[in-house]
Amino acid sequence: MELVKERRKRTLFLFFLLCFALLIFHLAVIQLERGSEYAFLALERGTRSVILEEYSRGEILDRHLQPLTGSFDANRVVVFPELIRDRREVVTSLASILGVPVEKITPYFEGQPSYLPFPLTPGQAKNIREHQWPGILVLPVHFRYGPTPLAAAVVGYLGRVQSMEALQYLSGQNHKKYSLNDWIGEAGLEKYYESELKGTRPRSSARLFVDAAGRPIPGLGIAVDLQSEDPGRQHLVTTLDARIQRVVEEVVDRRIKKGAVVVMEPHTGDILALASRPVYDPRPRYLPEYLAAGEKGTFTDKTTALFTPGSVFKVVVAAAALAEGIVKPESEFNCRGSLDQPVRCWYAPGHGVISFSRAFAESCNPVFARVGLKLGAGRLIEYARRFGLDNQTVTGYPVPPDERQNWQLVAAPNNLVNSSLGQGPVLATPVQITAMMNVIVNEGIYVQPRLVRELRNDAGQVTRSFPRGPSHRAVPASVAAQVKQMLQLVTTEGLGRQAYVPGYGSAGKTGSAQLDGQDKVNAWFTGYAPLQDPRYIVTVLVQEGESGGETAAPVFREIMEKILNLPPE
Repeated sequence: MELVKERRKRTLFLFFLLCFALLIFHLAVIQLERGSEYAFLALERGTRSVILEEYSRGEILDRHLQPLTGSFDANRVVVFPELIRDRREVVTSLASILGVPVEKITPYFEGQPSYLPFPLTPGQAKNIREHQWPGILVLPVHFRYGPTPLAAAVVGYLGRVQSMEALQYLSGQNHKKYSLNDWIGEAGLEKYYESELKGTRPRSSARLFVDAAGRPIPGLGIAVDLQSEDPGRQHLVTTLDARIQRVVEEVVDRRIKKGAVVVMEPHTGDILALASRPVYDPRPRYLPEYLAAGEKGTFTDKTTALFTPGSVFKVVVAAAALAEGIVKPESEFNCRGSLDQPVRCWYAPGHGVISFSRAFAESCNPVFARVGLKLGAGRLIEYARRFGLDNQTVTGYPVPPDERQNWQLVAAPNNLVNSSLGQGPVLATPVQITAMMNVIVNEGIYVQPRLVRELRNDAGQVTRSFPRGPSHRAVPASVAAQVKQMLQLVTTEGLGRQAYVPGYGSAGKTGSAQLDGQDKVNAWFTGYAPLQDPRYIVTVLVQEGESGGETAAPVFREIMEKILNLPPE
């Protein structure tokens, strides 16, 4: 009997010991995994704080880690009303220093601690600091948006959580805490990477310690933390180059009301600049005016939207015909101009006897209609796919694909001729057209475009990499070399002469895609420069232009000249 009791005691002891061990283990896990979070929550409860950043959110950066939104730090006046002794005297003096009416700053002295929205000159900041008013500090505040945010159509914009449905959806998407009226990404990269970008605590703040009744604790003063790390937020590093993006946007603002520009790094497929017009101003105080004025789709990112490509698609037709042995660059055709069949030429008198290379440079439609018929729909579809024109994926930029892009329609009755000219059912995005040109520059190798390079935490460590996209051989290197020679002929003797870049040389293809019932066209030019060791591929789309050679080619040349002449980093 005694032996049984002893065993029970021992079993009970071991049971409690196991429970205690499990409890210790659980507490250790909490301390290691969430200790920092609980410590922050305790700090929040015991202080009144002013968050010294406009939005607690990760940055969206270019390839050199420059913020694309133009974020910056600037001094502001921070006010802790509880600590101010002579409120009237401080308000009056501060209004005088800032040069603003007293009634504009009075509300900030009656509520919760905050910072004043008024910019400070160095002299004003020095003057305020010299007064040493209790409860008044001059501290740097981090602002997300500078005066000229870049790549707005791609970066996207922020909006507030305005419904319980939205709140529940966000809370279900990730483990981060959301509240009504929080700022969240509503478009572009801001939206696609919301769960990674959202901060969990401020990186900089000023805190006043208070007791359980909410009264300031004497002697502790205000704790200022300007270099805290947020373990929850991440920063998105893109492949864009802010200097190139800025050049592109300056040119586009002057020359394109509706359209798009893409700049790509040859060989790698990395996108260096993306610009769409019209575009919104993403700064929250200006954004509602833009969105209210635009119809649905007005501010679509046009670099990834589908358009009829027109004659720029002849790059694929030419490469396919050369690869299949249907033509050679010197093969001769006869163009009868407006009398030709099955399509007439834009040059009414006709080109007469013309080589295939010259027909490419002059964008002679009758020649390409005949070549397309010899190729057949099956081979034309196959080569369009080889050039990536069925792949709307951009690495790191999860834009939903547009189902209207259906290459099987090329094989439908009566579609082959128009398809050979880049018309009819043929649709492509400016990014796809740029990747198509990269095949030629890259000696016949297709590389999927990439926009995002990596995610980094607040300590600067890479938490996720986005490797360059898949690649494959589209055409033999010898065919790519032949097409290169034809592209050079476009800018030296053909319809794209206005795209020629003096001192560097350039090559490319014009396109003038007809619009139903309109005299205007979607004007295209896609090409590269310099001729030797190309550094950039640029695609220009101008909606409702005159022609690719007259409207898009000069824009290509200006952009290319400016970015080629940028000083080294």
